[in-house]
Amino acid sequence: MKYDVVINQGRYFDGTGKPSAIMSVAIKDGRIAKVSPTTFDAHHADQIIDAEGMWITPGFLDTHTHYDAELLVSPSLSESVRHGVTTVMVGSCSLSMVCSQSEDASDIFTRVETVPREKVLPILQRTKNWSTPTQWVEHVSNLPLGPNVISMLGHSDLRTSVMGLSRATDKAVMPSEDELTQMEAVLEEALQQGFVGLSTMCLKWDKVDGDREWSKSLPSTYAHWSEIARLNQLVRRYDRVHQGAPDASAPLQITQYMRECIGWFRRPLKTTLISQMDLKGSVYLRILTKLASKITNLCRGDFRWQLLPTPFTVYADGIDVVFFEEFGAGEMALDLKDAVARNALLKDEQYRREFRAFYGEKLSPRVWQRDFSDAVILECPDASIIGKNFAQVAQQRGIHIVDLFLDLVVEYGTKLRWFTTIANHREHVLRKMVQDPKALITFSDAGAHIRNMAFYNLPLRFLKLVKESAEKASPIMTIEQAIWRVTGDQADWFGIDAGKIREGDRADVVVIDPTKLDQNLNQVSWAEMQNFDLRRLVNRNPGIVKHVFINGQQAVNNEQISADLGHKKGFGTFLPTR
Repeated sequence: MKYDVVINQGRYFDGTGKPSAIMSVAIKDGRIAKVSPTTFDAHHADQIIDAEGMWITPGFLDTHTHYDAELLVSPSLSESVRHGVTTVMVGSCSLSMVCSQSEDASDIFTRVETVPREKVLPILQRTKNWSTPTQWVEHVSNLPLGPNVISMLGHSDLRTSVMGLSRATDKAVMPSEDELTQMEAVLEEALQQGFVGLSTMCLKWDKVDGDREWSKSLPSTYAHWSEIARLNQLVRRYDRVHQGAPDASAPLQITQYMRECIGWFRRPLKTTLISQMDLKGSVYLRILTKLASKITNLCRGDFRWQLLPTPFTVYADGIDVVFFEEFGAGEMALDLKDAVARNALLKDEQYRREFRAFYGEKLSPRVWQRDFSDAVILECPDASIIGKNFAQVAQQRGIHIVDLFLDLVVEYGTKLRWFTTIANHREHVLRKMVQDPKALITFSDAGAHIRNMAFYNLPLRFLKLVKESAEKASPIMTIEQAIWRVTGDQADWFGIDAGKIREGDRADVVVIDPTKLDQNLNQVSWAEMQNFDLRRLVNRNPGIVKHVFINGQQAVNNEQISADLGHKKGFGTFLPTR
């Protein structure tokens, strides 16, 4: 047989966790046609790739992204594909762009995910000619997608489309019976079209953008649990997934998700929550999340925390960073759009007293550790303070650290750029966390927070963590298990045709040089965000991912993105849940 491509004599991982072996892989018509221990000759294929010393793996899944707007105008999604990701999930955190009108879809998305409204809204106004899940699938299926796409239906999107943005964000308003019936009908249509499930949100610091309902929490947060439970009856019936985000300020709220997930006298509800972390500021939450998972699964639940397998480092411009939304003084400043009004607030002594009080409160549940001594200045017009933490500068100037920070924000605004690591900083703890077989290795947030973080290479960071543990003679799992965790494991749990490269499977294949995993994968770079006229934080890791095939089409060749990716069809497609 004449094949399209053969990949010779690499260490082959099929995505099931079975032992790897040196194999050659032949691709024809978008499928894995042959896996053989022998080398294919040149006459067997139009293209021969020598993979000696390389790993041949299934394409990785990234099951928590926010590419919802980007895929409409830049469908290559090359920042993920270049790192071996061949399937991405959109519609996370209650935020899809399926049902609601253009302005509503933009306003519930842009402030939360920190992609500018002035970029997203025109894209939706120009492209959005759909208002149902069926129409959305038809539109996406006609795009020249880079990776495969799977999707949740976002509850904020659904609720807004039925109730209108104003009523959906009014705590005094509950949906009528007719409106609940409409929501059920739209959700069922989405599930019939192959959507993965329903994503909801309880974290109240995620806020609405725009001029109409500015700074209200997302619509999903206003829903009573009875509304979510009613929708979840459909999700359970179709054996799909509920993705949720508990309110970090009310840790015991997790019991609602646990109760909903448990399968006593009924089918368990597949549930994944955002997210399990080893937080600097709330160490006990890691123990609580582990306990919640264990209890729920022992009680016939199917419960998985999403877990970022790398230090959670966040970059900020001035005071513009989402975790300031979690306490009153930070929320007050971020609620003000006008720079003059915001600076007046930051100068106010009463406001500063409140900020210092919140900063000094260390016992309440929180995501940010509220420690400016653990935050390093990266950029500032005053070059003398670059590379120092805020405590060092405050000590030099003889003022309180909060006053120092607020003074710098007033003087320099967003020209003051700094970073801090808020979680997953202790490698020995992170290693234990990823060993939990119920942890879902995901939560890259790819496509969002474009100036604040970059985890596009999340699967590579995970493989490095596992590989280094073996090299230190303390392996946390086999490489086969690690690759399964970011391929076949997630594909099977979400019920999609991906993550494996056995004979007959779709040819989503990655060729990796494992020797190059020893570089710094946490480093970030700046790159253009195509068709947005913006620059964003990305990852660049030369030498690791050599080749990427999606549906048998070569998306990356010798580390170079194909010119056809995002311009010609034949690569990715919409993958319905089985």
